[in-house]
Amino acid sequence: MGFFFGGGFEVLFLLVFALIACLIVVTLVRGIAQWNRNNHSPRLTVDATVVAKRTNVAHHHHNHGGVHTSTTYYVTFQVESGDRMELHVSGFEYGQLAEGDRGQLSFQGTRYLGFVRQN
Repeated sequence: MGFFFGGGFEVLFLLVFALIACLIVVTLVRGIAQWNRNNHSPRLTVDATVVAKRTNVAHHHHNHGGVHTSTTYYVTFQVESGDRMELHVSGFEYGQLAEGDRGQLSFQGTRYLGFVRQN
């Protein structure tokens, strides 16, 4: 009992708060660094094939009892060298692409810019 009433709770609260604040700062710094790397990367257009598609569905529960669901869309492309890259795409782009599609992939770093299907 002395731990909680003797100041231990306040110390524990500050440690948890500091840990959460550090995690937020690290996440922000990584996001900004990736954005900066993408901006400094060349815009490339290469022959590629759509080899896989996937989604990530997240459910967010709110205090008032509501649930918000968000979906993130990813497509994996394989280039002529055999290398593969998974890129985040919009829901519209995800719906327009099918596994096996061949065409011209445009990207900048990890940023998807577009895909033009070959006939």
